[in-house]
Amino acid sequence: MKVNGVDYRTIWLAEDGWAVEIIDQTKLPHAFETHRLETVEAAAVAIGDMLVRGAPLIGATAAYAMALAMRSDAADDNIPRAHDLLLATRPTAVNLRWALAEMTALLNPLPPQQRSAAAYVRAAEICDQDAAMCHAIGEHGAALIEAVAARGTGGPVNILTHCNAGWLATVDWGTALAPIYVAHDRGVDLHVWVDETRPRNQGASLTAWELASHGVPHTLIADNAGGHLMQHGMVDLCITGSDRTTAAGDVCNKIGTYLKALAAKDCGVPFHVALPISTIDWSMGDGLKEIPIEQRDENEVLEISGRDAAGEVHTVRIAPENCRAANYAFDVTPARLVSGLITERGRCEASRQGLLDLYPEQR
Repeated sequence: MKVNGVDYRTIWLAEDGWAVEIIDQTKLPHAFETHRLETVEAAAVAIGDMLVRGAPLIGATAAYAMALAMRSDAADDNIPRAHDLLLATRPTAVNLRWALAEMTALLNPLPPQQRSAAAYVRAAEICDQDAAMCHAIGEHGAALIEAVAARGTGGPVNILTHCNAGWLATVDWGTALAPIYVAHDRGVDLHVWVDETRPRNQGASLTAWELASHGVPHTLIADNAGGHLMQHGMVDLCITGSDRTTAAGDVCNKIGTYLKALAAKDCGVPFHVALPISTIDWSMGDGLKEIPIEQRDENEVLEISGRDAAGEVHTVRIAPENCRAANYAFDVTPARLVSGLITERGRCEASRQGLLDLYPEQR
């Protein structure tokens, strides 16, 4: 995707060919800055502190982090050490576990002198595959948007999304936003309702920034406005991303997604979830019981950051000094509330059978 007319992915190798560069998403939307990673420890901090975030991008970053680890120390005992360090950073997004499993399966059988080069090659492949899968998700999902447009409602197709599942959450293109980008580029008249998505305001700071950069019409709304818009016929469909989807079609995503799905069900608004295969956890069946829900620092709820009239960015407290906060980062939307899943292989119902129809090799 483009930033000020320049093509960017969210992660890439530096000019020296070994260090890894990322977009520091904690600085957006007020500043566009890149950040250099030279060690596995630095990559772990980048994931944990959310310089990079979004399930597919977390996986891609972990893959390159394993390459950095092998570059500094390719001994047998450093593979599990690096693996465990990275796995502990974000417990909910399954792409992290998937990427680390891919890398350790590759590295363990190799002699130490071959591990670094092999790790860099596989990490690059994971990144390329993610970008290709996300573009395919865009192609399959755009058909849903085009179908609404074809009905001729007399205005733009109104799409509601939650959190950021755009190219900033992946290597390129995104998941939930990929169909929007593809449809927009094809000339479909559309408009996006962007949930602000507290805490961290990733809709306001990231999704709105992405859509503006790409020229997609959008309007920022408070999280709790979505139900009202649906009741009044102002939303044609919802598309969100996923951090982990079970084999039965339950979807774990940013906190507040479940409430959007409930409102959509009540109002008869289609609620779709976009995700690549690396986000499907084939080992889990019941998302409510089995998916670990990350609880993050309470200050993400108690404080908020923004830019003042002079252009300076400040963090301020919005709650009383003696107030405590609970910060559940994700919730689970049961499959019964999901109209369909959009994957790189096509669309399916949110069920075990629906997923197996697309991925028969998982039977």
